[in-house]
Amino acid sequence: MLRYLLTFIAGGLLVAGFMFMQNLTQSLPPSELASPESNAAIQNTMARLTPHLVKLAAGDVQERRDILDANFYQPKIDVARELYPVVETPREIAGVYTEVFEPEEGVAENNRHRVLINLHGGGFSMGARTEGRLESIPVASVAGMRVVSVDYRQGPEHRFPAASEDVAKVYAALLQEYQPQQIGIFGCSAGGLLTAQAVAWFDKHGLPQPGAVGIFCAGAGDFLVGDAALIADTLKTKLGGDEEIAYLSDASWEDPLVAPINHPDLLGRFPPSLIITSTRDLALSSAIATHQRLVGAGAHSELHVYEGLSHYFFSDTDVPESRQAFAVMARFFDRHLAR
Repeated sequence: MLRYLLTFIAGGLLVAGFMFMQNLTQSLPPSELASPESNAAIQNTMARLTPHLVKLAAGDVQERRDILDANFYQPKIDVARELYPVVETPREIAGVYTEVFEPEEGVAENNRHRVLINLHGGGFSMGARTEGRLESIPVASVAGMRVVSVDYRQGPEHRFPAASEDVAKVYAALLQEYQPQQIGIFGCSAGGLLTAQAVAWFDKHGLPQPGAVGIFCAGAGDFLVGDAALIADTLKTKLGGDEEIAYLSDASWEDPLVAPINHPDLLGRFPPSLIITSTRDLALSSAIATHQRLVGAGAHSELHVYEGLSHYFFSDTDVPESRQAFAVMARFFDRHLAR
């Protein structure tokens, strides 16, 4: 039985819980090394979510989805669309709903035979379509690439491995249009873990590996582990409740399809991997350990850690650290995907 020390491990939900804890305890001092813009963005998110904290804590899953979509994701999507103009097109691929994002000026000439797949975050229960848009828009614009965001099945309506199956369907269909080494996959939080799970799923089911992957705000295993748990205790950012993530309630962390981090042979077959985290991210230790174990297994891995920022910091797409992170993502996929 999979049990977390977090009620939610989602971009929006984690931020909401983080803000809730800040209201219950003393204000968390900002890092003097983080940009003023990032610290101000956190305060703006607190102000936007504070009126909804009770329902976020006690409402049913659909209420929480609606609150976060309206008060967390949508305002940030509006900013992203203004800063990073894209063309957005719904597309059903192999029976799975997706949304395709392309730079407003068109896909760059050298990227016409490349594509990125986005697997959104949201604790395997939130963020369908909305967080997918927020993650995909800036990457498509900055990288000059086509991004396909997958609306995979989540809990509590579905259980593992439903999301992995949906990702594999979309991936297999795109293999009819692209060579595997021309495809990249990335995701944040639950989507970061799902990216690692997808690599494991492809390995088990005989699908060729993509050219590169991005595991952001996550590692290839459990989230609140190692020193990150101690940091969360010290900063008072840990959420209470020993509750299950419904999607994973029937799965086991010993299963390589759930947690590739514990299987060196599998890690050795991973494609080039970009890992992005931050010092106040509850997934910090998982991300660092994933990088270390990938390197130890002989795989190529690149790790970027941002100071003083929290989980899914680049949801605020207009701050300096986010702009840098998007540039890092764009360079990584440009370097590792075949032309």
